[in-house]
Amino acid sequence: MEPAGTTTSVTTAADYPRKILDYMEGFLVSKTLFTACELGVFDLLASSQHPLSLEEVALGIRASQDGTERLLAACTGLDLLNTHTLEGQVMYSNTEQSSVYLTQSSPVSLTQSIHYSSKTIYLCWHYLTDAVREGSNQYEKAFGVKSEHLFEALYRSEEEMVKFMQLMNSIWNICGRDVVTAFNLSPFTTIYDLGGCSGALAKQCVLAYPECTVTIFDLPKVVKTSREHFVTDDNQRVSFHEGDFFKDALPDADLYILARILHDWTDVRSIELLTKVYRACRPGGGVLVVEALLCEDGSGPLTAQLYSLNMLVQTEGKERTAAEYTALLTAAGFQNIQVERTGKIYDAVLGRK
Repeated sequence: MEPAGTTTSVTTAADYPRKILDYMEGFLVSKTLFTACELGVFDLLASSQHPLSLEEVALGIRASQDGTERLLAACTGLDLLNTHTLEGQVMYSNTEQSSVYLTQSSPVSLTQSIHYSSKTIYLCWHYLTDAVREGSNQYEKAFGVKSEHLFEALYRSEEEMVKFMQLMNSIWNICGRDVVTAFNLSPFTTIYDLGGCSGALAKQCVLAYPECTVTIFDLPKVVKTSREHFVTDDNQRVSFHEGDFFKDALPDADLYILARILHDWTDVRSIELLTKVYRACRPGGGVLVVEALLCEDGSGPLTAQLYSLNMLVQTEGKERTAAEYTALLTAAGFQNIQVERTGKIYDAVLGRK
């Protein structure tokens, strides 16, 4: 019996072909979005004071008129563009969602995430079949880089490192506040964000908790790039500590944040890191794990299921259930473990010492 007020979507046999075709052709949608962003369609329209014609867009993005017309039509069908008729001519403008998330000038732009997905993740996924067969990531096949040391492969060039940091920056600019406020973290005044990358999550944390300070603990070259591109001197409650969290000692703190870190690693490596965190943690302190949680029976959500495949293609790790993260935290010594599902992409798990 269904709870009162709920509706159930029923898929019939007649719907199956269309549904399978939608799945099969999903990459066409992704590549349309990637291409429109790479060519600067949304930025061009955002910079204009009025809707633009096909000819104006083609000229602005330096593309053929025929190709541009087809691209704009697809973007309109995806509700990424609006069309207007002016004196018998079709004109184009951004929809609200495109203005907010697909223009580089927006503070919550996802364009860098899209570029990284297009240039890096998409290439890895070309070898998904091999990843499933072999049970290992595909960096060597995709980029010719051996991946015994995961982040040496991820950061195989300065350009690639900056792209990855821009990806993380855009994610936490949008999702960061939800996860740092999932629990009341105000009792923790000294916080270390391990693998804090661009510092976007650290900045969200100090905004939410005016009494805290956050130190970004990351590799020296990541810290250098973060200082140059992401964290300004105005962020006086955000500082840096250079180090490798597997190899180097962790300074003592009230709280350690591991956001999208454990999903990169096997259970053994995750327990190794969490044990280091537990030993460094002050009595009464804790660790905040931020990840996309799977349902306990593995039935969803779909985003986390797909992310887990992405971890197979790119890393040594996987997405996990709340019970699995609880087991990892318990093995490292943490107690009173709480789970908070945010209703968004990323959830939070808090363990106490």
